Amino acid sequence: MASHPDTLNRQWLMLQCIPRQPRKVTARALAAHLQEEGFAVTKRTVERDLVALSAAFPLVADERSKPFGWSWQKDAPQFSLPGMSPLQALVLNLAHGHLKHLLPSHLLQPLEPYFQQSDATLRQSLGKSGLRAWTRRVAVVPPTQPLLPPKVNDKAIAVIHAALAENRQVELRYRNLSRTQPAKYRVHPLGLVYRGVVGYLVATVADFEDPRMLALHRVDAARSLDAPACAPPGFDLQEYAQSSVFGFMDNGPIKLVVRMESPAAAHLYDTPLSQDQVIANDEREGWLRITATVSDTSQLRWWLLGFGSQVEVVEPLTLREWVACEAGLTSAWYGLNKMEERRNGQA
Repeated sequence: MASHPDTLNRQWLMLQCIPRQPRKVTARALAAHLQEEGFAVTKRTVERDLVALSAAFPLVADERSKPFGWSWQKDAPQFSLPGMSPLQALVLNLAHGHLKHLLPSHLLQPLEPYFQQSDATLRQSLGKSGLRAWTRRVAVVPPTQPLLPPKVNDKAIAVIHAALAENRQVELRYRNLSRTQPAKYRVHPLGLVYRGVVGYLVATVADFEDPRMLALHRVDAARSLDAPACAPPGFDLQEYAQSSVFGFMDNGPIKLVVRMESPAAAHLYDTPLSQDQVIANDEREGWLRITATVSDTSQLRWWLLGFGSQVEVVEPLTLREWVACEAGLTSAWYGLNKMEERRNGQA
């Protein structure tokens, strides 16, 4: 028989795992999570706990369809113990300012109560005027061109999250770019991958074993099925996310040697490309020579192209030739445009 402290710890962990409406979690999923944490509980024990806890906390059960799901009421006050320290609040406040430029809103929404609590903690420790002064003295600048996140169906996303947690198949109504009307797919969810503000459900469709990427913002509706989801043998989401399917090519490590204009390379003194990076003066006045061991990835190539004429790749030769080809194509494109403008009397 479980001791009182064990019961208290179990129920405390359950309360932390219950999401806020409109998301929900089933007793089966809670029992599985508690078992992973070392608690020997059954689904029936969790159901009894939930009924008891709902008498003391603003918990609600969605019994419109099976499996039933539990949630915190949408307007329930944030429940968090122990209290948030000013330092923790400060870190969360900074994280919010950074993440809102990088993540879609449906990923930030579940964290909103914590951000509100961090504001309240800082307001208590700094005072209203101090908090306003703090927010005016800290700014976050995205390192790349910011893009507006696509709109997603929150209810469909909640179903997908629950199906992933419970390892269930899902029926999707999906707007494929190649079709004029949404189509229905029965999928086996394998995981979620986010590339900037765009999220993808990685899944197999019907009885096929090849994983596919389904953009979350193209999912119009989702319905959880009773059938268990099956993953292809040996599938690893992390390996799949780093593969070329997401446009992130990786040709392995290379010894990169580049010439860069001094102002363009200044940031590499503080944020080096690698542990073995070496920066030396180049024979060309006003230029530096940088050597570093890096992976030849899509990100590296985009980074190099972003400097335009301020960088010259010296080694390896294959990368140098690729950059030269890209520069030549770009030059030709602008040259053709100017010829067309002259032909039309616009220049």
